[in-house]
Amino acid sequence: MDSAFSTDCEYAVRRPSEAPPDNLSGMATRRTKAKSTAELSDAASASWLLLIYKVPSDSSRARVAVWRELKRLGGFYVQQAVCVLPDREELRAGMEKVREKVAELGGSSVFLTLTDVDDDARDQFVEGFQSQSAKEYAEIVEECETKFAKEIEFERFRENYTFEEAEEIRQDLEKLRRWLAKVEGRDWMGAEGKDLARAKVADCERLLEEFEADVYERTEGKI
Repeated sequence: MDSAFSTDCEYAVRRPSEAPPDNLSGMATRRTKAKSTAELSDAASASWLLLIYKVPSDSSRARVAVWRELKRLGGFYVQQAVCVLPDREELRAGMEKVREKVAELGGSSVFLTLTDVDDDARDQFVEGFQSQSAKEYAEIVEECETKFAKEIEFERFRENYTFEEAEEIRQDLEKLRRWLAKVEGRDWMGAEGKDLARAKVADCERLLEEFEADVYERTEGKI
């Protein structure tokens, strides 16, 4: 094993007494809450998948490509080039594909299954995943409120009651639904915000149905 890999792995998982990486420092002050959440969450993993990788330092394209694939899986970065996921069959297969991508890009990786993780690290993992999913739910809510609803409001303002416009907005609704489904699919730790995101997407559907009804009344309904 590459010495840099072994050092990173030990730092990320086995040294809770040392200062945590930058992106975990804010979590340290909330460990009591995280521990309570971890104990109550049936979704918390008994074991974890850890990927440590290197890609050519002169290739930002390679770094972004790997990062994108891991984030698509729902991976949580405990530090740079060190990513963790719950131990699930489909995620294990996804990690293997990422390793193939790393190799194609001229890099190298180490893939570990962690079965003996102390409470401190486990709490950090759980809270990290919850924070990621909560942010994604919040983004969906924002999209519903600031884009989707405003779009319908604008089309009403300019009286653009056409089937083509209604169809375009419905495509936007389908995108929101697919987005929500993806976020829910990788919300393994029961993050806050899911119910609100679902409610906002349902509101979008109601707004669109009302708009479509008005489009019908102004076009087909007059025939």
